[in-house]
Amino acid sequence: MDLSELKGIISLMQKSDLTELEIEIQDLKLRLARPGAGSVPATQTPGAEVSHQQITSQVQPIATSSPPPPDDGLHHFASPMVGTFYRKPGPKDASFVEVGDVVKKGDVLCIVEAMKVMNEIQSDVAGEIVEALVEDAHSVEYGKTLFKIRKS
Repeated sequence: MDLSELKGIISLMQKSDLTELEIEIQDLKLRLARPGAGSVPATQTPGAEVSHQQITSQVQPIATSSPPPPDDGLHHFASPMVGTFYRKPGPKDASFVEVGDVVKKGDVLCIVEAMKVMNEIQSDVAGEIVEALVEDAHSVEYGKTLFKIRKS
C-alpha cells in the first residue's frame, strides 16, 4: 500500500460516518479510528506503529495528474495533505499570514486539519505572500496551491 492509497482511505473515512476501519492485506494491517472510538489512531503490523502525524511528516512530493502551475515567477505553495484549511489558529485570532507579509522558511502559514489533528503548515521558502488562494475553513486536496510567494 503506497502513500496515495493511504491518503485516499483517510479521505474516504473523513467524508463518511465511519468511526472505525480495519484493513488487512497480506502482512499489512491498518486500523483507523476517530477520536473517542476507543482505538489507536493508526497501526501497522508486524510490530510497527505509525501515527497520522508521523505519516504526514514523512510526506514527499508526488507527481500528480494536475497541470503544473503557470510560470509566473512565483512559488506556488501547495497543501501537503487533504483536509480543512484554516488561516488562523482560532476563531478570534489573527491570520497566521496576510498578503504582503514577509515570511521566513519554517514560518507557520496555516493549519490543515486532517482526521481531527491540527497540522501547522510551515513555509518551505522565504519571501513575500503575494496571494492567498483558499478561504478559511474550506476543504483542500493534496497539491492544491494555498499561497503564492515571491521568493526573496
